[in-house]
Amino acid sequence: MKVIISGGGTGGHIFPAIAIADAIKQQRADADILFVGAEGKMEMERVPKAGYPIKGLWISGFHRQLTLRNLLFPFKLIHSLWNARRIIKSFKPDVVIGTGGYASGPTLRMAQGIKTVVQEQNSYAGVTNKLLAEKADLICVAYDKMESFFPKEKIVITGNPIRDILVNIPNKNEEFYKYFNLDKNKKTVLLIGGSLGARTLNDSMAAAHDTIKKNNDIQYLWQCGKIYHEEFKDNPTAQLDNVHLTMFINKMDWAYSIADIIISRAGAISISELCMIGKPTILVPSPNVAEDHQTKNAMALVEKEAAIMIKDTNAKKTLILETIKTLENHSLSNMLGRNIKQLAKPNAAKHIADEIFKLLNK
Repeated sequence: MKVIISGGGTGGHIFPAIAIADAIKQQRADADILFVGAEGKMEMERVPKAGYPIKGLWISGFHRQLTLRNLLFPFKLIHSLWNARRIIKSFKPDVVIGTGGYASGPTLRMAQGIKTVVQEQNSYAGVTNKLLAEKADLICVAYDKMESFFPKEKIVITGNPIRDILVNIPNKNEEFYKYFNLDKNKKTVLLIGGSLGARTLNDSMAAAHDTIKKNNDIQYLWQCGKIYHEEFKDNPTAQLDNVHLTMFINKMDWAYSIADIIISRAGAISISELCMIGKPTILVPSPNVAEDHQTKNAMALVEKEAAIMIKDTNAKKTLILETIKTLENHSLSNMLGRNIKQLAKPNAAKHIADEIFKLLNK
């Protein structure tokens, strides 16, 4: 069995791609899996670390603002289509799977005469996946009501695959608190802005210095992201005794374990992980995404009373106050944690792998 998987650009595309590959390997150890990514993007580093070979395409996105870089786009697209065709012709896959990202478009487009699978993470489908869906054999989604984007007969609701380490979170442990220099006797707020960080979440922490200092019985594990670490490491809020600032969290399962409430952006994979964790959650959708899809992701939870949403424009003023208020309202916290947990799909990667095997056996 030979499989090409294409996806990357962000962890939201890479983690599902690797999870699907792992699920295929668990059932078919002899499966030959090749990844196709975009040159210079994080998948070129992350995928080999996960144990899979990867080939890169010279491709990037088309910027919505006028920029000289857009002049290169047609040449990059033609080059990547040609290179994707060459890779497919050489590898001869039985199936090609796309999880989103710059490289998945050219790769699936050139997989003519081969079974293709699209895995859409968001509640609002992107332009590329909508175009690819016309010829795809199978479309795996995480949300209901996706018939407005894709042919109904091709859709299977599988959920989003997440990292194995987050499927079974350990119980709180004193060692976890020590690792993050936190107090086991205090309520813990976990603020995560992704590997790169989130400007609004960081600004919200900085702006709430006095509130955080006054409510010293609550502590904060503040993941600011690598591009913001230099800027915020000396911020007065970061110097408070009840705040631990970190650029990146390596032991994410430990961080989720000790969290009493979580603040996060509303990327699709982040939400899928948060559903597995089952903790009260406050979502601040990023406005810097296509079609405002993070707001749509967040609203899918808010409508089920499974999360609280705060608009990006209001976060600096209200985010930390709303977090404290939610923590102190035990019935609200319990309801949010209970409802978000009910939306978890722990076997999403296996479900997708099973659907792929079914497709190939037809």
